[in-house]
Order: sequence, then C-alpha cells, then structure tokens
Amino acid sequence: MPPYPEEHTGARIAHARKVRRLTQRELADLSHVSYSTLTKVEQGVMPVSPSVIGALARALSVPVAELNGQPYLEELRQDQLDGLINPIREALNIYDLGPDPDVTPRALGELETHADQLCAMVRATNIKQVAADLPGLIHEATTNAHNNPSDRSWRLLASTYRTAYDVTSKLGFPDLCTVALDRLDWAAQRASDAVLSGMRQYLRALAYLRASDYKTGKRLVSLGMGTLQQAEPGRVLDVVTGQLHLGAAVLAGRDKDKDTAEGHLAEAARIAKRTGPAEKVHWLSFGPTNVGAHRVSVLAELDLYPEAVEEAQRIHIPDDWPPSRLAHHHAEVARAQMWTGQTEPAFKSLLAARKLAPQQTKYHPTVRETYSGLEAAKRRMPDSFHHFGTWLGV
Repeated sequence: MPPYPEEHTGARIAHARKVRRLTQRELADLSHVSYSTLTKVEQGVMPVSPSVIGALARALSVPVAELNGQPYLEELRQDQLDGLINPIREALNIYDLGPDPDVTPRALGELETHADQLCAMVRATNIKQVAADLPGLIHEATTNAHNNPSDRSWRLLASTYRTAYDVTSKLGFPDLCTVALDRLDWAAQRASDAVLSGMRQYLRALAYLRASDYKTGKRLVSLGMGTLQQAEPGRVLDVVTGQLHLGAAVLAGRDKDKDTAEGHLAEAARIAKRTGPAEKVHWLSFGPTNVGAHRVSVLAELDLYPEAVEEAQRIHIPDDWPPSRLAHHHAEVARAQMWTGQTEPAFKSLLAARKLAPQQTKYHPTVRETYSGLEAAKRRMPDSFHHFGTWLGV
C-alpha cells in the first residue's frame, strides 16, 4: 500500500527518493529522466508520463503502483467498492480444493450465459455489479469444473478468471491481477485451449506494461505468439493474434521504439481488415477501430502528442463501440491534448470518459495525471473543472 495515498504522484516520488537517500540530481542520473522534469514533477507543477514514472520506479526499486498511489483506497471506500475485493480474492484462492460440498452449481449452459453477461457488463462499465456477482460465479464454476472436468467446464472457469483480471486491473489491484492470470492459465491448460493460453500472455504483457517492465512484456508477447501457433486457424485465432500485435505496439511505443511499434500496428491493421469488427470475440474489442485507437496511444507513448491528437480526429467511432474501450480512448486523447496545451478540449475529453465509464475513469492513473497537468492551468478552466477534481478525490 502506498505510504501517503492522499498526496500527488510527485510528492510520492519525492518521498521514495528521500527514503533511498538520493538527491534529485542523483535520481535524475539513475533514471535518465532530466533534472528539470524531475524537479517539476516533484513540485506538482508537471504531470508525469507513464514512461517517466516507469523509469523513476525502476531507479527507485519500487512498484509503479506505489508511486501513482494505487489502489485509491479512500475513493474505493466512498464508492463502497473496497468491500467487493476480498470476496474475489477468496474465490481465486480455492481453485485447487476440489468441489465445494456447500455449492450446488447451476447447469453449465446457465453458468456460461452468466459469465458472458459479466463480460458484457465490464465492457458496459458496470464494474460494481460485476464485482458483486463474480465471486459466487467463480465458486459455482470451480465446483462444476471439478465435478465435470470437460474442456467446456474449464473454459467457463477460465472466463471467470479473465473477468476477475478485468475488475481488479480497473480498480488498481495489480497483485490480484497477477493471481487471476495465473488461475486463467491453470484453467486454460486443463481445457487444452491454446487461444486462451495465448490471450493470457497478452494480458500478462499488459500487466508488465503497467509495471513499466517493457522487456518482460515483449517476451510475453513473443511467448503468446508461439503458443497461438498450436491453435486451429480461423477468425478467433486472427483476433487474438491481432490483439497481441496491438499490445506489442504499445509496449514498443512506451519503450520509444518507433519502428517496431509501427510494424506491429501495420500487422494488426492487416489482420483487422480480414476480421472486420470483432469486439465480442473474447471481448477484446479487436477490429479496425481498435487499431486506430491504439495508433493514437502509440503516438502518445512516443511523445508525439500533436500527431496523436491529429490521428484521433481521423478515427470514426461506431455507435456500438464498447463504452469501456471508448472511455479509455478519451482518456488517452485527453492526455495528448493536455501536453499540446489544448486545456479545454482535454477537459472535455475527460468529461466524455467520465460520462461513458465513471468507475473506470475515476480509478485510471492516466486520468489523474492528466487532471494534475490541467490543474496548473486551472485559472483558464471552467468551474466544472474543480467539481471534477472533487469527484476524483484529488
């Protein structure tokens, strides 16, 4: 748990630096972050980009989550979400205990329908309801899989673990994300499902991206690609392969490797042209629109913020695109707009993200850092800007 969750990111960086008995100049040298940037970040007059916070976390030997303040426990308590996490943790822990004599699972078809509904609810951003329903479903799916160990039963259980990953990642619990992904792999192996195993490596790579361990993230993408070679050809395989390329593109962008990022984006675009919109295939939101949104993200990761804003203006977003993915896109666009000095458009993008996905937006580190950047220009911002800060709890 972060030592001072009420402070801004720069203050937490300064505290961690002092614990390590480093001067600002020494930390700047160790992290390869400019001294000017570090001092401004610590003072709270400049937001910290994901690549900078990753470099500082590595130099300080602390988790990224410690510096960005996740999980935001006070806000979780206010929203009555903190009490929903421990039941998920407990449900993830009983995976290998066999059938629970106190649990009578519904029919497999009913459980599959419920699991699919929860996946759809995550994309519709109803995180609180999903978090409340999920532990019971995991318990039922676990007992069902042990009583009736078929590929179909194990795939169902894997789906519940995937949803546990979605919920815990969105609420800022990286430790539980890792546990959920380990359980997903455990179930996928029993289902003999190479696509699920490959998708798990993609989700692991995203976890390492958030932790700013790009080298490991790239290795996981390669491992996932190798695993997918064992899968049957078809649209499902294409979708997961394409999504792995998108994840690899963002990893390369964060690592400032433009050529590699562009290569992965081009391959994902080629695959998306073949698959068309495929948002519901493993609920990955894959398709031409997602390729365009990832191109915006990659440009921002490369610090090419004007280009990111221009690219965002060229994207056509379908009316039925998943709200969770669209809200994330708005948050990325807001970051690029903020860095190009477009304060009012940036705030409008944050408001759009909030309207689409309030819970997801509230607990997104990028949103908080973007708000911090806009706060420096708050004299030029409308009164509603201050209400947004109160809502975030910052």
